Amino acid sequence: MADATRILSAGIDGRSVPVPTREAPLQWHVRGLQYTASGYGRKIPTPYMVQLPGSPRWRRVYCAIFGNAGTCYVEGKRTAEGKRGPWVVISD
Repeated sequence: MADATRILSAGIDGRSVPVPTREAPLQWHVRGLQYTASGYGRKIPTPYMVQLPGSPRWRRVYCAIFGNAGTCYVEGKRTAEGKRGPWVVISD
């Protein structure tokens, strides 16, 4: 079930594609806590999950924050060697 209050889009093949979104907060989101003491980091989990086109799987949206702005993304599929795939940037 998609969350009707939030519409996110994914940057796929140079285009902005709307994706189904749902809110799935983690335990520390519900308690009002931060993931890190400073609030900065490379892989900060957000309370949102998206379903990329052609995939039945819901993926957690992460945010890389190192200053006043951050980049939200989901990680791509792992390669045959086990390496992480490219990021898919998520925006609203």
